[in-house]
Amino acid sequence: MTTSTFKSTGHTGGVRRPGRWLALSVLVLAVLLVAVDATVLGLATPFLSEDLEPTGTQLLWIGDVYSFVIAGLLVSMGSLGDRIGRKKLLLIGATAFGAVSVLNAYASSPETMIVARALLGVAGATLMPSTLALIRNLFHDPRERSLAIGIWGAMASAGAAVGPVVGGFLLEHFWWGSVFLINLPVMAVLVLVGVKLIPESKNPNPGPWDLPSVALSLVGMIGVVYAIKELASHGPSLDAGLAALAGAGALTWFVRRQLTLPAPLLDMRLFRHRGFSGAVLADLLTILGLSGLVFFLSQFFQLVQGRQPLEAGLAELPAAIGAVTAGLVAGVAARRFSVRSVVTAGLAAVGLSLAVLTTLDQHTGYPLLGAALLVVGVGAGFAFTVTADVILSSVPKEQAGSASAVSETAYELGAALGIAVLGSIVTGVYRGFPVPAGVPADVASAAHESLGGAVEASGALAPQTAAALVSAGQEAFVDGLRIAAGVGAAVLLATAVAAWFLLKGQKLADGIEH
Repeated sequence: MTTSTFKSTGHTGGVRRPGRWLALSVLVLAVLLVAVDATVLGLATPFLSEDLEPTGTQLLWIGDVYSFVIAGLLVSMGSLGDRIGRKKLLLIGATAFGAVSVLNAYASSPETMIVARALLGVAGATLMPSTLALIRNLFHDPRERSLAIGIWGAMASAGAAVGPVVGGFLLEHFWWGSVFLINLPVMAVLVLVGVKLIPESKNPNPGPWDLPSVALSLVGMIGVVYAIKELASHGPSLDAGLAALAGAGALTWFVRRQLTLPAPLLDMRLFRHRGFSGAVLADLLTILGLSGLVFFLSQFFQLVQGRQPLEAGLAELPAAIGAVTAGLVAGVAARRFSVRSVVTAGLAAVGLSLAVLTTLDQHTGYPLLGAALLVVGVGAGFAFTVTADVILSSVPKEQAGSASAVSETAYELGAALGIAVLGSIVTGVYRGFPVPAGVPADVASAAHESLGGAVEASGALAPQTAAALVSAGQEAFVDGLRIAAGVGAAVLLATAVAAWFLLKGQKLADGIEH
């Protein structure tokens, strides 16, 4: 990196940009909304199904196409922002996000809804890497930047937990389209404030935007994420195998192409930096543990312990509170102790919390669950924030968009893997549960699909048989959850050990950049 650095004492004239904290508040609001939009639809699905009457396959696409498109386009959009200007891309993306939200809210058929969700994913992919890259340009003092990244990371983590709460509240008071219309005022504020307060930044010598690389990145990421989700939902299948092969092939071709281009979409040489690679790995696996846990505990609270959607959403808030609190102090902690000790401790905290959940049963009290979620949030907040800071500060300023996109892709892939890998364990254990005598074959088949399916199918049975079926299903779900928590704990604790070695000697910058 060619930038010179000066100590924070003195030499600050003209460096601390006025209005930067107000600009940051708008940027992180956009990140919160993108994260909320990924989870808020889950609660609205029953209402949406009643109105639009989608087939089972259409319903899956309505739920998944948003995250597929975001995961597939992040790297390309990060690179596009480096080329045309990150502020310009952010403002175009925010305007599109608001407009397409209206299309989502008033969709009148399943096909329109699938297209609208896909377009929302395209707009979301322009927002995420742009916000993190702009933070690099807004905050030249690395200590301030660490705090800013902490706030950014906290909002990204909090979005997943806040989604069910916001969704639960809106669905109790309004129609399902309202979960999309909340985006409009936020995006309007982002555009109005952004035009005035956010500075433009881009790579001065970007080279052309390579469209074959964009296509390979999109096909590769969608193929891999689709295969993971199919495997989790339906077990091994020809579809999942073909998607995995196509995705892996496209990503391999993408990597090879980047190494031969004079101006690559993503500079693969960044991964030669041990700290960068270690931070990306820790990033991915932190989110794997967090999203897998939050997703399955959400079902546990509602389908096993009988809480309402809003109550279940509120029950998961300790994870968001922990993530926000830790995110705000992570930079200070990493400078006082060390990057590797803070990231390792964060990963170990998530791992140990998952290990505690191997003792879970149907009647486990909330104090234990709330405490586990709080510790998971704190651990993820520390690890995710410091790794995002490492990723962003270990590359030249010109490549901030590409580096941000790598961090975001790790986040999206981690979320998909968390739900899919831990999900396939839960589903695998669940599907084998013994059905009580006297349950018809079609009801038994529906019950084995999912715990929600068992609860719904039991409505056609006599009360005693229905209670026995639901109880057997709940027991099997909790068994699966315990095993998944054990596997998640092992993965996170192994990652904590790997992070200790990979992040050795890694430091956060202390001086002010000019």
